Amino acid sequence: MAKTSLEKTRKAIAKKKGPIEAVHQYSRDAKRLHRAVGRDVKLEKLAAARKRADKPFIERATYFQEALRRNDNKPFQLDIVQELIKAYVHQYDEEMSELKKARRPGRPSSTKEDLLKMKIERLSKEHENGFLVPDLTTEDNTKLLDRWEGSWSYLTGMQWVRVANGGHVKPSSFPPKGDH
Repeated sequence: MAKTSLEKTRKAIAKKKGPIEAVHQYSRDAKRLHRAVGRDVKLEKLAAARKRADKPFIERATYFQEALRRNDNKPFQLDIVQELIKAYVHQYDEEMSELKKARRPGRPSSTKEDLLKMKIERLSKEHENGFLVPDLTTEDNTKLLDRWEGSWSYLTGMQWVRVANGGHVKPSSFPPKGDH
């Protein structure tokens, strides 16, 4: 595993001064250690935020990879791709209805219900404008998707398309830029 800047700084100071406990509270070395801790915390936050942002696309690719494997890794026709997209978009409908049933009359919706509603609306809007999926109609891309092991970097090597609600297909880039 890669060393953090705190570990590197601590080692450099220990070589120069001896044990870290010997460093005075307001010394330059103490300030270096403090900056290194702050830098590591900032990098961890950025990595966590990026992972959170990437998660929906990884889940999406996993969903279509599983569908492809159920089809013996053979390319799909466009109408089947549209059915898969529709199933993906409506996968949370049952959970949403259960949450609505569980809520007592007159009570506001729960945070979980609100988040689920926003997710459903976002997926529906994307489905209308063009849903981003790996190209499942070509043999080469289906092989690439089958070999995919869950890493984000491998997804950029695949061809991605936007399939609109009306059946229009247009090539797209991955990762997506902006709102479509």
